[in-house]
Amino acid sequence: MICAMMALSTSAVMAQDAFSPYSRFGYGNLRDNATSSQKAMGGVGYAMQSGRQINVMNPASYAAIDSLTFLFDMGISLSYQSAKDAAAKTSDFGGGLDYVTMQFPIKKNLGASIGLLPVSSTGYAFGDEINNGASSYQGTGGINLLYAGVSYRPFKGFSVGANIGYMFGNITNDNYVYTTTGAVSLFERVMQVRDYSLQFGVQYALPLNRNDRLTLGVIYTPGKDLHGKTFGVKFDQNDAAKPDTTQTIHLGGNYSMPDTWGAGVNINLRNRWMIEADFTYQPWKNAKYTTLEGFEGTRFDNRWKAAAGVQYTPDIRGSWIQRVNYRLGAYYDRDYVMVGDNHIRKEGVTLGLGLPAPGSKTVVNVTFEYFRRQATPNPLVKENYFTLTLGVNFNELWFWQSKIR
Repeated sequence: MICAMMALSTSAVMAQDAFSPYSRFGYGNLRDNATSSQKAMGGVGYAMQSGRQINVMNPASYAAIDSLTFLFDMGISLSYQSAKDAAAKTSDFGGGLDYVTMQFPIKKNLGASIGLLPVSSTGYAFGDEINNGASSYQGTGGINLLYAGVSYRPFKGFSVGANIGYMFGNITNDNYVYTTTGAVSLFERVMQVRDYSLQFGVQYALPLNRNDRLTLGVIYTPGKDLHGKTFGVKFDQNDAAKPDTTQTIHLGGNYSMPDTWGAGVNINLRNRWMIEADFTYQPWKNAKYTTLEGFEGTRFDNRWKAAAGVQYTPDIRGSWIQRVNYRLGAYYDRDYVMVGDNHIRKEGVTLGLGLPAPGSKTVVNVTFEYFRRQATPNPLVKENYFTLTLGVNFNELWFWQSKIR
């Protein structure tokens, strides 16, 4: 299974909101580390603790797994997008692999997780008229994260954890120029990221009474300079010569990502209700992003996101219909990219079901998400997304051995 995950890492298709003209800027549209069950609750998870669901959003959660449980969770998404600006309206479908994760115990109070997650996604295609011709812009790619994490619970209610990951991926931005004489020129920018990442998390669960629990969670990801390179290529279709590499820049010292801070509070009531609210902050305003010759510059501003969600389970030990999880959530995300003097904002609502598989602890999670994204105060392009995510959370015994008496 681990080998299969490594193979998937070279061909993962970033799903959900990969087709957007806003992904032309910076590192593309950022993605959060939420599984399908967490997406249905608005993408919360910093304070979530469960022995039956994987929570990569806070590595401190891994210690909650019991000593006989092995979890494997994989999600795929299908999206429909419509976009409208002052000139035209377009629509498109997209989808693919969303994430692959697994979690397992090492020993009592010590758990671990490994997996593959998207960090960002780029995908767009649009055009403009220019003097004596036309231009078109296309972009593909993204950054992925292959991670491994561990969590330890030194005493009841308190756990700490850390993820270490390898970020990799290519982002390609193509600018085509078509003249009325039939000439075609391509200006291409390629960014290749090959770097490590770290994330730390803490959770503390406080019993309110015999049946209710309050959990607090905090995560921190240190900001860092990226490693890899970016380069520009110019190609003239009417020129028999090879493409000309115009400029090459090493990412170190020129491109960076900021710190990430996240905090959440989770309330679990009688194993029926789970309610959580999260807040995320990233000071992107001071992040480095060097402009490549022939391409426009990118402006960043600080990003923040507020999310809340609720899950209701009628009876975790009841009949099949009573064990179904009903989920609802919402979020507001002010993006890190600025287009001119405009901020980008994203607002979404989510709902979903966790359907238990008959005769096992495996759960099929179905999530529906609607969100809109546009700039403000000038709306520029207005985008609407409808996304269906299907996740299967396999819950199996870990190294279980039968005893013959």
